[in-house]
Amino acid sequence: MAPNTLQSLLAEIQNASDEYELKQYVKTRAGQYFAAKRSSLFFLSEMPLIDKSTPRIIRLALSVEHNPVLRYVVENHAPVHEELLLPPGVWNNICPRGDHGHVMAGPIISNGHLIGGLAFTRNREDSPFDSRNIADLTAMSLHLSTWLATTQLQAKNSNPSNYIAINKLTAREVQIAELVAQGLTNAEIGTKLWIQENSVKQALKRMFRKLDVASRAEMVGKLFANTKHNSNINS
Repeated sequence: MAPNTLQSLLAEIQNASDEYELKQYVKTRAGQYFAAKRSSLFFLSEMPLIDKSTPRIIRLALSVEHNPVLRYVVENHAPVHEELLLPPGVWNNICPRGDHGHVMAGPIISNGHLIGGLAFTRNREDSPFDSRNIADLTAMSLHLSTWLATTQLQAKNSNPSNYIAINKLTAREVQIAELVAQGLTNAEIGTKLWIQENSVKQALKRMFRKLDVASRAEMVGKLFANTKHNSNINS
């Protein structure tokens, strides 16, 4: 294995075969590089719908009104850690978790829009993130955004009809379609996304109209033809 340097980590991003591999890379190699207790790469399309049934601690963590680190990334599309925004000790009042005593987050951008992010945390007794960490995370965010843009372009060129169909849907609808392609029922999709089963049914009706299809199998075929998704659902 190559030394755990920034250059080797950035090279690994470009060599990643898919998003799953990128997530594992962030969880392990990037997490080690930043001496993080927890590390994650997430996409907004995968985030659960926030409603009254969502646990309070999750609602607060994903609230731009409550979480200044998240708000900064959303508004500025730039990496930040809590000590750049808050006086000493204030973050612990916002997030009481000991393994989130120090946090750093960076954006994933596509076509000028925030589509996801990287997040790293350290224990409260550990040293906080610093300006060097921010500089390295900036480079990592740029390389991840570039990887995604390149992958999307390749997908458009290799399966133009799939690409056109998918772009008729919202991010949430694409998420539902991917779960349908995995063979999940409406009830299972609702549970996974924290939404009502009826909300899934109504979303599928809208999606069928947008795609001009009459069944789940036809929808999956139109969206994911010639991809791994197309083998998981019965017609």
